Amino acid sequence: MGASVGRREDPRLLSGRGRFTDDLEEPGTLHAQFVRSTVAHATVASLDLSAVRRVPGVVAAFDAGDLQLADITARLGRPVTEFVPTGMPVLAREKVRYAGEPLAVVVARDPYAAEDGVEAARATYETLPPVLSEEAALAPGAPLVHEEASANTLLDVSMFATEGIDGIFDDAHCVVHVDSRTGRQNALPLETRGVLASWDDREDQLLLRTSTQVPHQVRTTAARCLGLDERAVRVVVPDMGGGFGLKCVVGREEIAVGAAALRLARPVKWIEDRKDALTASFLAREQHYDVRAAFDADGRILGLDAKIVCDMGAYSCYPFTAGIEPLMASAEMPGVYKVPAYRVRARAVTTNKAPSAPYRGVSRPQYVLAMERLFERAARELGLDAVELRRRNLITRFPYTGVNNVTYDPGSYLESLNLCESVLKEEGWYAAKEKAAAEGRHVGIGYSCFSERTGYGSAAFAQRKMEVVPGFDISEVRMDTSGALVVTTGTMSHGQSHETTMAQIAAEELGLDIARVRIHQGDTDRITYGWGTFASRSIAIGGSAVRLAARKLGGKLLTIAASVLEVPAEELELGSPGEGGEGVVVRPADGGSVTYRELADIAYLKSHLLPKGTEPGLTATASFDVFNDGTFSNAAHGVVVELHEGTGQVEILRYVCVEDCGVAVNPQVVEGQTRGGIAQGIAGALFEQVTYDEHGAPSAVSFMEYKVPTALEIPEVGIQHLETPCEFTETGAKGVGEGGTIGAPAAVLNAVNDALRPTGVELNDIPVTPETVADALETLETRPARPARPLEHTA
Repeated sequence: MGASVGRREDPRLLSGRGRFTDDLEEPGTLHAQFVRSTVAHATVASLDLSAVRRVPGVVAAFDAGDLQLADITARLGRPVTEFVPTGMPVLAREKVRYAGEPLAVVVARDPYAAEDGVEAARATYETLPPVLSEEAALAPGAPLVHEEASANTLLDVSMFATEGIDGIFDDAHCVVHVDSRTGRQNALPLETRGVLASWDDREDQLLLRTSTQVPHQVRTTAARCLGLDERAVRVVVPDMGGGFGLKCVVGREEIAVGAAALRLARPVKWIEDRKDALTASFLAREQHYDVRAAFDADGRILGLDAKIVCDMGAYSCYPFTAGIEPLMASAEMPGVYKVPAYRVRARAVTTNKAPSAPYRGVSRPQYVLAMERLFERAARELGLDAVELRRRNLITRFPYTGVNNVTYDPGSYLESLNLCESVLKEEGWYAAKEKAAAEGRHVGIGYSCFSERTGYGSAAFAQRKMEVVPGFDISEVRMDTSGALVVTTGTMSHGQSHETTMAQIAAEELGLDIARVRIHQGDTDRITYGWGTFASRSIAIGGSAVRLAARKLGGKLLTIAASVLEVPAEELELGSPGEGGEGVVVRPADGGSVTYRELADIAYLKSHLLPKGTEPGLTATASFDVFNDGTFSNAAHGVVVELHEGTGQVEILRYVCVEDCGVAVNPQVVEGQTRGGIAQGIAGALFEQVTYDEHGAPSAVSFMEYKVPTALEIPEVGIQHLETPCEFTETGAKGVGEGGTIGAPAAVLNAVNDALRPTGVELNDIPVTPETVADALETLETRPARPARPLEHTA
């Protein structure tokens, strides 16, 4: 651990030997596509599939009445005044609630015939007024997306309200206000969603081979919707080309395809095309923050007051519900700052748009942006340097229990910010900014400070009152007669290098060469149980379970070796790999040793030689959970941008990230995760947004309309590492998967605003479009600049 071991996945993936869902085929495989609603809000007057069934190559077409599937319903254990559960039908029945909602599944001999069949479907609608924004959803007398959800509100909670907070704001030296909105985004994994479903007569089992981050949750949901015993469903995940949270919820399509395979007794395959992925798949991020902060004359924050509204689209996602984004934001918004008083109201509204799912960062990019904008605005009002204002308010003593009742474990919040600033100063970017200003160019420098809560255990999820409570992970470690190791994990890699990092953990614990360790994941029949991969939990939770299981196995190896060497087990150690990477148990006192292969030979083939009470075989199983508030990675991001007049282009000149994820199991993987996350954060800050026309039709149906940054727009990212080992995990590691995405939007937006300072224009919404920037720069010619306030610089 701690070494940048080359990714073991790469030789397979880079040489074209990866096996993704669309690479899989069975004899007689049929292909599915979906008839989808063409309107955003309507009752379904009729759905005629008769012409579909006459299309050459079409084998069958099923609507909701044909399949009779139970709804997918996500629940919270909260009163109806706080949360309203809404069932999501696998196929829409009497009503459609967004353009792209599936109405029927067409099954054909090839994908082209399936598409022809979809075009032959005839649906008629009695249209209803679409609800397309937060304001429209909450307006008095607004049409209801769900009859049971009054005021189109699925969640409405006020989790924190410090007594006397109004007086704190009344008496404060300075009160600043920020109104911030973030655009709706698509997670855009390179591999779209897909499933190959088939019935296994020998096992009496439905096999779903699908691209998902949560195979066990798919199994549970599929069994319940189909009315099967859970044993009768097996989910297997092949190689996966990204997920980013989009695939950590259960989709309707994979259930419908499984039902079609059962009805037809034939393998059925569905691969989502990019148009459906952009318009009808799960989306995220559309949020509104109306926040105030009170400060004293020395720049110390006194109170935070927030109103949060998240547009969650037409349905709650399973299992997290529509509460996933507002609950995350309200519980964690104070972040890295010592906020003594806090009040928040958080709501999830339902609209006639594709439903939302977690997306890398889950509300933290949004609330960090709001918090960082508050500090930037307060710095201007107080005449302080914005970095210095942050210093005065960062948490520096740990453990720290915040006003939000969350306890933060030790981190390097102040150290990260100081190092980030010093890097940009030492590289000369502050001088470059002054020179650019003298030349009439618009260069700005921006920062963000944040923590990333990772390693969420059962206790943290239970606080949200989820009916389905994720948390633990289970690992089994099994050594064969050759001394090689097979390790199972309930996490699910979709690009995070689990085949490498999990193997590093097990290899170090047992003193094995990593080449002798094989990782198995993503098979519900081979993995005892697992919650999959999300919330940066894989190494923190899953890696800890792997280490504990390996440690148990190591204890059994020592017991058998003690019998062989005729010495107490306490005198023995698990040694370094021997010749060929073979593990050994050694007695340091005299150099005596026995190889793992020899011990495995006894455990399996000569069990009569085992010590009394020792079971045959070499297997060990362990689980791990975190029963506190989890652990917190942290980082500081610094960005230098230049704004170009006329075009409004925002060019990123320099990007620096100082991150602390505890012990880095593999620094190369940490940097890859960080850079990838930053790319997605920049995309949200400057490029990507899903919009709708007045009828509720999505306007971005291809990459011609949905702006995705390329390698030309993403800068080189300089990464500095700090290390504050975690005391709650077995590896000392904290999660790192989402941090880059969390910090980037705020840092980029702050840098843009710094460059715009002479114009007097401040931007609080993302994405920042070239048109917005160009318009702001044009004001330099039409109105006087806002006078600059003197800055107080404190060492």
